[in-house]
Amino acid sequence: MSKSSGTEDLGRKRVGLALSSGAARGLAHVGVLAVLERRGIPIDMIAGTSIGAIVGAFYAAGKDISEIKKAVTALNWRQMLSLADFTIPTKGFIKGKKMTGWLKSVIGDADFKDLKMPFACVATDIETGAEVVMKQGSVVAAVRASASMPVIFNPSRLGGRYLVDGGLVNPIPVRILREMGAELVIAVSVVPYLSDRLKPPDAAGATRPKEPNILGVLIRMMYIVGYQAALGGLREADIIIAPDVAHIRPENFNRARECILQGERAAQRAIPEIERHLQA
Repeated sequence: MSKSSGTEDLGRKRVGLALSSGAARGLAHVGVLAVLERRGIPIDMIAGTSIGAIVGAFYAAGKDISEIKKAVTALNWRQMLSLADFTIPTKGFIKGKKMTGWLKSVIGDADFKDLKMPFACVATDIETGAEVVMKQGSVVAAVRASASMPVIFNPSRLGGRYLVDGGLVNPIPVRILREMGAELVIAVSVVPYLSDRLKPPDAAGATRPKEPNILGVLIRMMYIVGYQAALGGLREADIIIAPDVAHIRPENFNRARECILQGERAAQRAIPEIERHLQA
């Protein structure tokens, strides 16, 4: 099993898994988890941001990969609209109560202390711009805050603060895992960086971007804001798994199966390197 109880394999490095933000592309995290579990790679703790917080919370709560796949592959546009409780946009277009209900339908009213392994997720204080790391209290409330995309979702009020998506300040929470005691950190990144999509449109091999919709514009704005923080997270990781999902729009939740497949392929390629680190 890859979910470590913390009592077996004494003497090996403690492994932390960082799951990045990235909207629909982050569904690749499910494929990565499936391969790591199948290959017996131990996971002692997880930290996630935004979609990474959602997938990470499901796994930390002890949900089977099959259950997680079922939950996320249902997220086509019709399902996404059913989770959208639109409101007059004074804070955001969507209240987020239905999203909270969906999260509860998967993991219930779990508290962080009830999880099968240590878990943390990241949000942004909209007043101060500070990073907020959540490790206690309601898991659903914390994850909802971590995935509250500004303008789209109303900010979450938690601990006297108004919180929005953690991708603005820490898209790949590697440092958080170090602080939690991880000695080997595997970062799974679906945040675009130094890719063909960053080349000028007339550069050799560049792909011409499609006109984005409003959700795509907001997601890309978050990528731009969090770009340097994402690079910092990657530099701190021991191993980077980067699923090939740059061709999938961040808003394309209907392509969940393709994202999961790309996650599986990327994780499989990383297995030899992970095993070398574990044996070192």
